[in-house]
Amino acid sequence: MILWEDIMKTFTRALCGAVSMIAVTAAVPAVADPKAEVLHYWTSGGEAKAVQALQEAFSARGGEWVDAPVAGGGGDAQAAVLRARVLAGDPPAAVQIKGPNIQEWAEAGALGDLTAVAAAQEWDKVLPEAIQNIVKYEGKYVAVPVNVHRVDWIWANPEVLAKVGAEVPTTWDEFNETADKLLAAGIIPLAHGRQPWQDATVFETVVLGIGGTDFYRKALVELDMDALGSDTMVQVFDQMRKMRGYVDPDFPGRDWNLATAMVMRGEAAMQIMGDWAKGEFAAAGKVPGVDYVCASTPSDNGYLLNSDSFAMFNVSGDDNVEGQAVLAELILGTEFQETFNLFKGSIPARTDVPRTEFDDCAIKSMDDMVAAAEGGTLLGSMAHEIAQAGAVRGAFIDVATAHFNSDMSSQDAVAQLVDAIKLAQ
Repeated sequence: MILWEDIMKTFTRALCGAVSMIAVTAAVPAVADPKAEVLHYWTSGGEAKAVQALQEAFSARGGEWVDAPVAGGGGDAQAAVLRARVLAGDPPAAVQIKGPNIQEWAEAGALGDLTAVAAAQEWDKVLPEAIQNIVKYEGKYVAVPVNVHRVDWIWANPEVLAKVGAEVPTTWDEFNETADKLLAAGIIPLAHGRQPWQDATVFETVVLGIGGTDFYRKALVELDMDALGSDTMVQVFDQMRKMRGYVDPDFPGRDWNLATAMVMRGEAAMQIMGDWAKGEFAAAGKVPGVDYVCASTPSDNGYLLNSDSFAMFNVSGDDNVEGQAVLAELILGTEFQETFNLFKGSIPARTDVPRTEFDDCAIKSMDDMVAAAEGGTLLGSMAHEIAQAGAVRGAFIDVATAHFNSDMSSQDAVAQLVDAIKLAQ
């Protein structure tokens, strides 16, 4: 958990001595060569290419990029590094964070004001309101959205599915039927890794599919105790128990990208993972619709949103401040939004980026996001820190992974979930 009292003290001291803030526009001439230390957790194949594209664009503007990657899927390891840096009074210039964490760091006084840059580039006109709400604090931009990820995807190897005469399932009953056929044929149905956030990713897609969008909102966003303790949630854990049986015994310790590679190589039929997995397929030269297929996990037109952002922390030094302004401008430029998201497997945060270069999976994601936004079924991911963060997210993950990796009954899991969420709030 973020140690807010300590952080506030640290930043009170830092702000008193700061020589400038990030409220800079593109119209202001540079007073120093831009520099930025960038803390992020994009270290796998597709992710590494994506962040390299940003580094190259920054360097082309005369900037000095100081790369500070922290390996560890989901950013848990990075979060620990960031807390230590902030408490030491040495925050990086730009940090990959998202969701409620952005709001918490802003509340602590740790983030700069990007409103001037946002006004110069007219961010309000090109960002969906749901994205604006993520990166604004008290009406001011404090972070820059890089992309939009859809979490509720099934990635499948069509040749493997064809061995049992199956296609990508469209209902959870079909999923179970297909998985049982694959097991009978000696094929791993579901590529997965034993990392808590991976368990949580599967869990929230099952919540969405079994319960529907309204139930997801009540249980995972609003934390409604009746929903959390309901028979519907028991059914969710029942399905999770089945999912556990579709995973191979060697999954402990496996990173998500290695699970993706299993699907690529035909060692497993499917993976449930966000569309950063598509970046891995792309990095390996795989073609959508030929080497792999994509489909949303079964639900009633729901869309689980994840969005990467870079928050700009309060730093001193004209070079660092200028570097933050340049980074902000680059990140939301149409050229970079296209280049980055083609590498990353995600879709642009901007709504006006041309679709010409994007594949069918990305275009489906764009169309589905617009439809979900219009239909009120665009929902923040709990597992990936958009709907919940901190202790509440941790409580969900702890119960989901404890159930997934034991013989705990669904009824006991529901009871533990209710108690854990009550304690975490």
